[in-house]
Amino acid sequence: MKVVLSVLISIAYLSTVHSLYFHIRETERKCFIEEVPDETLVVGKYKVQIFDREANDYLPTPHGIGMHVEVKDPEEKIILSKLYSSEGRFSFTTHMPGEHVICLYSNSTAWFGGGNLRVHLDIEVGEHAVDYNELAGKEKLTELQLRVRQLLDQVEQISKEQNYQRYREEKFRGTSESTNQRVFWWSIAQLSVLVVTGLWQMRHLKKFFEAKKLV
Repeated sequence: MKVVLSVLISIAYLSTVHSLYFHIRETERKCFIEEVPDETLVVGKYKVQIFDREANDYLPTPHGIGMHVEVKDPEEKIILSKLYSSEGRFSFTTHMPGEHVICLYSNSTAWFGGGNLRVHLDIEVGEHAVDYNELAGKEKLTELQLRVRQLLDQVEQISKEQNYQRYREEKFRGTSESTNQRVFWWSIAQLSVLVVTGLWQMRHLKKFFEAKKLV
């Protein structure tokens, strides 16, 4: 029962397809965080539109406006930094589990004179990032072979997700143990300070009373 529940949770977690749009200005950078297991394909598809004051709407961008995409791994190492056109796709494969930061910003500061851009962005993770129709045509797979390939990819991705969850649990456990240990030693330090302070006060009071000849 626990195995079935774990698989169902993993399948739900694997439905990692984010579709959204956002607005940026010419010098603005927009970043997103994706928690991804290691050895996992991530594909982003985007389209940039510019606001036209005459039409009062967002229209396709003129030639020359593009998007710079930068991706950092959990250790903040840049694994992708490339300038793309105003519409296209980017992809990268993770080599370590954790939070990957995906940043997008315009390549120009003068093309549209401080206007607004609308960026449509779809981020697909894992087997959702694979174009199986293209794969079937390239490798000449039958419908049955393609379905088996999809199932194998799903099982592999589930395994990666489970490994990632175990990695997160171990990391959280390590953080908790480290925090508990620090709290313990901090309590010991506080107790030691109180004991030393108490002894010092007792000694000081004893000397005071002896000086006053009260004892």
